[in-house]
Amino acid sequence: MRRLGGTTNGVRVKAFAGTTGVLLAMNVGAPARKGLLGFAIERETMSGKFKGSKKWLDAMLDFPGIPHNAGEPVPTNKAPVQKFRWSDYTVFPGVDYRYTIHPVRGEAGDLDIQDGPKVSVTTMGPDSEHYVIFNRAAAASQAFARSNPKDAVKLWLAEQKKKKGRDPFANISFTPEAYNWLSRGLLETIVGFINDTGDAMAIDVAIYEFQHPGIRAAIAAAAKRGVTVRLLHHAKGDKTSLESEKAIKASGLRALGVDVIKRKTSKLMHNKFMVRSKLSSAGKRTATAALFGSTNFTDNGVYRQGNVVHIARNADIGARYLEQFERLVTTAEDASETKKETSAANPIDKTARIFDGFSPRAKRDDLDYFVKIIDGAKRDLLFTTVFLQIVPDILTAMLGKPHDDVIRIGLQNTATKIIGVHKDRSALFVTPAFLNTGLEGWLKESKYDQEGNILIHCKIIIANFTSDAPTLISGSHNFTNPASNGNDENYVVMKCSDDLLDVADAYGVEVMRLYDHYRFRWLAKQPKKTASGKLKKDNAPYLSLDDSWTDDYFGGDTMKTADRNRFCP
Repeated sequence: MRRLGGTTNGVRVKAFAGTTGVLLAMNVGAPARKGLLGFAIERETMSGKFKGSKKWLDAMLDFPGIPHNAGEPVPTNKAPVQKFRWSDYTVFPGVDYRYTIHPVRGEAGDLDIQDGPKVSVTTMGPDSEHYVIFNRAAAASQAFARSNPKDAVKLWLAEQKKKKGRDPFANISFTPEAYNWLSRGLLETIVGFINDTGDAMAIDVAIYEFQHPGIRAAIAAAAKRGVTVRLLHHAKGDKTSLESEKAIKASGLRALGVDVIKRKTSKLMHNKFMVRSKLSSAGKRTATAALFGSTNFTDNGVYRQGNVVHIARNADIGARYLEQFERLVTTAEDASETKKETSAANPIDKTARIFDGFSPRAKRDDLDYFVKIIDGAKRDLLFTTVFLQIVPDILTAMLGKPHDDVIRIGLQNTATKIIGVHKDRSALFVTPAFLNTGLEGWLKESKYDQEGNILIHCKIIIANFTSDAPTLISGSHNFTNPASNGNDENYVVMKCSDDLLDVADAYGVEVMRLYDHYRFRWLAKQPKKTASGKLKKDNAPYLSLDDSWTDDYFGGDTMKTADRNRFCP
């Protein structure tokens, strides 16, 4: 949901509400810049469990000379936000919130908090036709330490005992509260989808990695109560296949009547989707809903990698996923036949408002369609991708040309680092994927119980997010040649105008969360200089003591100026 608020004291605001986050974009007229020290942001909860509660949103920076523990939040009525965008990630799904954006003047230590505009939004609720949920994962290490101090101590103690050739985190078990915090409703959404499937219904699961005990237990319980279950999984004979088969046996799924289907392919059965269907007396399935996204059914996928789950309570979408499931079943041991049938039955439809796409394909028409969508971004492009093996023309389209007027905000996760795109594409910024030494109060991050180094596992592209008609790509597809012509993949392309605008907002708010986290990490490591050009002994970033921080947003930096005007025109 996005809402434009009013204008008060020369300040206006626009809010973009996702599921567990709200992005606030501010703008001011030129006269209102004078003496502006930033914005103090106040939130009131208008519904739900905490109805009537009020709070000042927190920030991380303070004015120079004011005592502040690095890494600790400070309320914005004490240290205002000196940006024209800010986000609140302490909200809950399906709740009404009202924000007041107060302009702040005066001076450090004696702030003048003035009246400002209000804007009201409702976060996406779990009963929506489209419900999109992201986990927190490893990207929020500071917040994890603050919210789960005992578990943070466990990580710290394990690091002290680290020995060469031994994983120091192998025997760590977090508290249930910590796991719930990391999942942020993602696991609960997967399990809930299974649990909501009645005994006169069917559920079909196509999954690359199937090991998470909670999801396995939900599948077993569904089979026990009479749900007809089919489970199709990657079965190439590699480690992933063997781990999934071991989990299936341990859960006794075959004995419970689950039809376990091994999918053999020369590449990867990389799908991550489920379909819920009604069953006729003759056993015919009629799809009612589908669950899809980037999440593998593992501890890694649920807790440590940044992932998304998308539920579509839509019979047409469910039918398309069910059709692909049937194709995978009937060609389970003949990937070449899967490619032939998928190419014929699932032609790229560039006119469709919602296109559910599948791989493998005989031609690279999916990749060409992605390029067309990216090239169609005239205002902005948001993205999170995983591998450097993205096909060159997609990567070129994503990066654009230096100094064009498209704002590009994105991250790409490689094995050892996060690569972010500066808004003007004149350079990339690189920050470590894992913090090995800590950073001014940041908790050291670990690869506890994780195979590989991928922290951001979402595969998302949003073209023209700030327009009234964004286009979204999301799913399991990594925008690579193997994902097009070899793997089994699923993805959705949505033209998100009108009633689908909420879906784009749910995705866009989270892409911005990931981007802002890693960009702040990079900025915090950059050397700071004095006015004379010498390096400062204290490298910590501080708030500006006057309104000079606004200069970049009013012509000093063309992309920051465009950012201000596009997010809140």
